[in-house]
Amino acid sequence: QVQLVESGGGLVQPGGSLRLSCAASGFTFSSYAMRWYRQAPGKERELVARITSAGSSTDYADSVKCRFTITRDNAKNTVYLQMNSLKPEDTAVYYCNRYPPFASWGQGTQVTVSS
Repeated sequence: QVQLVESGGGLVQPGGSLRLSCAASGFTFSSYAMRWYRQAPGKERELVARITSAGSSTDYADSVKCRFTITRDNAKNTVYLQMNSLKPEDTAVYYCNRYPPFASWGQGTQVTVSS
């Protein structure tokens, strides 16, 4: 059974940092690229960051470039998203998924950036 469990979200002040984790199970994690997405209230889900299966290459949305870092630990079947210099517009529910994506998504983790 495939599971994607996101964690690490919370309430943080502008300029702060958070580290999100996504624990994956039920598939061969090390064989797939992984992606982080986010969905803000009233908006469509958007791709934030992606990483290749071996972790050798990453790519980011322009809105988070130089502030967010995606990494993975294939021994732990976990992908991470380090978020620095957070802004109010980063407020959203954050999700992970493999590529190509599963039809079903995890519960996500809420990130709220507010003073």
